[in-house]
Amino acid sequence: MNIIDPHLHLFNLELGDYHWLQPKNPPYWPDKGIINKSFTEVDLQLTKGLNLTGFVHIEAGFNNQQPELELAMLTEQCTLPFKSIAFADITETNFYSKINVLQQHSAFIGVRHILDEQAIAILSQPLVLQNLKHLEKQQLIFELQCDCSDNAVIELLVSHLQQVPNLTLVIEHCGMSDSNTVSHNLRYGLTALANVEHCFIKCSGWEMRDRRWQFEQAILCIDQIIEIFGEHRVMLASNFPLCLFSGEYQQLWQSLLTSGRFSEKTLMALCYQNAKRIYQLNF
Repeated sequence: MNIIDPHLHLFNLELGDYHWLQPKNPPYWPDKGIINKSFTEVDLQLTKGLNLTGFVHIEAGFNNQQPELELAMLTEQCTLPFKSIAFADITETNFYSKINVLQQHSAFIGVRHILDEQAIAILSQPLVLQNLKHLEKQQLIFELQCDCSDNAVIELLVSHLQQVPNLTLVIEHCGMSDSNTVSHNLRYGLTALANVEHCFIKCSGWEMRDRRWQFEQAILCIDQIIEIFGEHRVMLASNFPLCLFSGEYQQLWQSLLTSGRFSEKTLMALCYQNAKRIYQLNF
């Protein structure tokens, strides 16, 4: 079974800043030490008929002032095909020039600006829509990390998206609600976003909400998200190395792929074909 992992992070603590990984800084996770070390492509080990053919690297706070340095590090160290979602501040006046620098790297495919609890404040900034329009014009992806069960956030976001109808939006971690279930509010938010033609979603991040997450609960959540988006717009991802809070990388993929819940055709879409198409991994 070929796999493209569309959401993972690699760390180089010798070269990068990673302010958020330091124990004195938030998030104040008691088990943060598990991931407070360097991780390379070599750590992405799969066996038993599973073959990692490529991945999408999501910015990890390597250097938010010069995010292009993270792309340079990845290009030098990685041998597998990959695309990269870099950090960029969508409220900044120099957004265009930041994007221009990032576009010098062939792996660059889009940006993420983590919204989380500041979603309303960030999305209300006057330059945000202009900068989203620039991403649309450049045919780049915007990765969305925020609580999609917050109706006020969804209303503001949809209002913006109506003005950038060709922007590719990828929702991270099942919509980042506070549980591993699809609540009424989350279903409302995801349904509103699913009505946007170029909107996709990644199912991952179970450990972010519950270190002891139950596999059966995750399968039910994936099932409901497929019902909302259709299997051609849903991807399964690991969130490595944060997935190590709950289990091994191999264990995560093995559990998802051997559940018996999804057909081989559906698994090929969720684990390989959709990511290959959406992130333009041409191999």
